Amino acid sequence: MQQEGRDRSWYLGPIIVVTLLVGVFIGKGWERTGHATETYEELKTFSEVLTQIQKHYVEEVKPKDLVQGAIRGMLSTLDPHSAYMTPDMYKEIQVETKGEFGGVGIQIGIKDNRLAVIAPIEGTPAHKAGIKAGDFIVKVNEESTKDLTLMDAVQRMRGPKGTKVNLTIQREGTPDPLQFSLVRDLIKIESVKSKVIESNIAYIRLTQFQESTGKDLSRVLKQFREQKLQSTILDLRNNPGGLLTAAVEVSEQFVSPGRLVVYIKGRDGRKDEYVSRLKDQPEDYPMIVLVNEGSASASEIVAGALQDWGRAVIVGTTTFGKGSVQTILPLMDGSGLRLTTAKYYTPKGRSIQSTGIVPDIVVKLQPPVTIAKAGEKEREKEKEAEARTQKPKEKDTALVTPSRPGAEVISKGSGNATEAGGEGAQEEDLQLQKAVELLKTWKIFKELKPLEGQRPLESQRPL
Repeated sequence: MQQEGRDRSWYLGPIIVVTLLVGVFIGKGWERTGHATETYEELKTFSEVLTQIQKHYVEEVKPKDLVQGAIRGMLSTLDPHSAYMTPDMYKEIQVETKGEFGGVGIQIGIKDNRLAVIAPIEGTPAHKAGIKAGDFIVKVNEESTKDLTLMDAVQRMRGPKGTKVNLTIQREGTPDPLQFSLVRDLIKIESVKSKVIESNIAYIRLTQFQESTGKDLSRVLKQFREQKLQSTILDLRNNPGGLLTAAVEVSEQFVSPGRLVVYIKGRDGRKDEYVSRLKDQPEDYPMIVLVNEGSASASEIVAGALQDWGRAVIVGTTTFGKGSVQTILPLMDGSGLRLTTAKYYTPKGRSIQSTGIVPDIVVKLQPPVTIAKAGEKEREKEKEAEARTQKPKEKDTALVTPSRPGAEVISKGSGNATEAGGEGAQEEDLQLQKAVELLKTWKIFKELKPLEGQRPLESQRPL
C-alpha cells in the first residue's frame, strides 16, 4: 500500500481510458526538452513556408488557420489518437467524463485505418436507429471520413439538441452502404445497471466508466450481498471505456487487496502501477465476465485483471484492443493537445493494444440478417425434401443450433453485437445464456477455471 502512493503521485489529474479519451491525464503545459537548438533550424523552414503562403497564395488565409492546420498535420503523422483540440473541443473532453454530453450517442475509434463504431450508447438516437458495433462510418453529412481525425469526426457529429446529422455506414455482410438520419439529443449515461436473474444470480451491466461508477457498483454489490446471492455476471459488452481510475475502482472490488490491476509504460520504460487499495478481502463467489468487440479500453483493463488473477471466467468474443495512453496537455489559448505517451498492460504483462482480451470461452453471435438467410436456406431444403417425398411436414420456426464439434453457436432473434448487453430478453441473448449455464454447473466447471495467480485457460473453443 505504500507503493501505491508513490505510483500514483506522478499524474496531475484524471486519467481516462476510452476510445476517444484513452488514458488521459491533465498536465500543467508544455515540458521543456533538450532539443531546442536542434528544432530551431527546422522551425526556420516552417516560418519561411508560412511567410510564402501568406504572400503568394491565391486567397488570403488567416495565420491562425495555417498554424492550426500545420499542427493537425504534424499530429496526424504520429497515430490516430494523437490530435489537436480547439478550445471548444477541449471543454467537451472535460464535460464528457461527467456522464452527460450532446450528440447522437456513439463511441468511435480507428480500426483498420477507418472510422469505426466501437459501440452505440444504449437508449440514444444512434442505438434506436440501429447503428451497430463494428460499423464503419464512411460519410458524415455527405462528407467523406477518409483521413479524418477522431476529434474532427466528433466535431462533425456533435451539435445542439434537435439538429440533424446524416451518417453513411458500411456494414459487414451488407453490400450497399446504409443511410442514417439522426436527430441529436442530450446524451445521459447511467453507468451501472443491475438486476437479479434466475432468482439467485446477480447481473451487473457497466455501460461506461465514469467518476461515480466505482461507488455505484459498491452500492449494488452491497445490496446483492444482503440478498445473499452467491454468483455474479459482470457484463462489459459494448462498454467503450472511460476513466482509468474508475476501472481500477471496479477491479479492486473483485481482486485481493494490494494486487496489481494495471500498469502503464512509456518509451522511457518507466512503469506506473495501479493496485487494489481496498482493505477488505472480496468474496470469492463464482463470477462470469461478458465481453465482445465493443468492449474497449477501461473494459479491457477490468477483464484483463480479473482474467490474469483467475478471479473470473471471461465469456464472449475478443475485445476491441485499445490499450494506448494519451496525455491531454492544455495550451495557453485554451486549446489542448492529446498525445499518445504510453501503453497499458494487464497484471501479467500483456499488452492489449491491437490484440484485445481473448475470452476463456468464445461464444459468437450471428447477426439477425444472417440468421434469417440461414433459416430461409433451411426452409428451402425442407420444401425440396417435402416435394420429393410428397409428405406433409409440421411447421418449424426455430433455428436449430449446430452441435457438431467445432461448430459455432449462433443465436436467433436479436442476439447481435449491438444488442448484446442491452435490455433485450434473456432467451435472445446467447452469451448471457451461456454465462447462466456455467454458473449453474460451477461445481463441475470450476475444475477448468484458471487458478488464482496463474495464466488463464489457453485453449479457447467456440461453443
